[in-house]
Amino acid sequence: MTDLFATRTDILPARKIVGRVSGLFQAPKDSFVTAATDTLDLTFEGIRGDYHAGLTRRSGGREPWYPRGTEMRNERHISILAADELAMIASAMGLAEVKPEWIGANMVVDGIPSLSMLPPRTLLFFEGGVTLKVDGQNAPCKVAGRSIAERAQTADHTATALDFVKASKRLRGIVVWVEVPGIIRSCEKIDARLPEQWIYPG
Repeated sequence: MTDLFATRTDILPARKIVGRVSGLFQAPKDSFVTAATDTLDLTFEGIRGDYHAGLTRRSGGREPWYPRGTEMRNERHISILAADELAMIASAMGLAEVKPEWIGANMVVDGIPSLSMLPPRTLLFFEGGVTLKVDGQNAPCKVAGRSIAERAQTADHTATALDFVKASKRLRGIVVWVEVPGIIRSCEKIDARLPEQWIYPG
């Protein structure tokens, strides 16, 4: 049978982009706000001892198709951001900066353009042996916005939280899960391998 999609011009081929780790962060068990660290120790449950570690997690507002609190697979082990996208968010909010720690980032990377638009199934190969798999974009939320408001000491925390949700749409970075565990170190090279991409025609 002829593959009707093989000849379509809107199927983008797989490709590779090289980036680098420019910052690593970890969250204590009682808070999603992170602090800088030199390494991340990864297991199949995520970052060892991190707020978001675990093979499973409880559903929340991002999963309205489940009753809130339903136990589900944890595909949100690690939050990755890009410095240029953080600067765009800060500019849109009228702030001098938005630090990655304020919104729970575990990693900041350089060299991968439009990081937040990396497609699901992209594999991130780190030179130390770790592999992470992209689940998708990290949707903005008011909780992170309130964290920014508190730390930037804005006059109206509610307004700042809402501003963040608007300003960070498709700029909030990605969430990934651990495919091959190990240690990630600051300044490591990353080979991002993007799969073939297409729009499902229905």
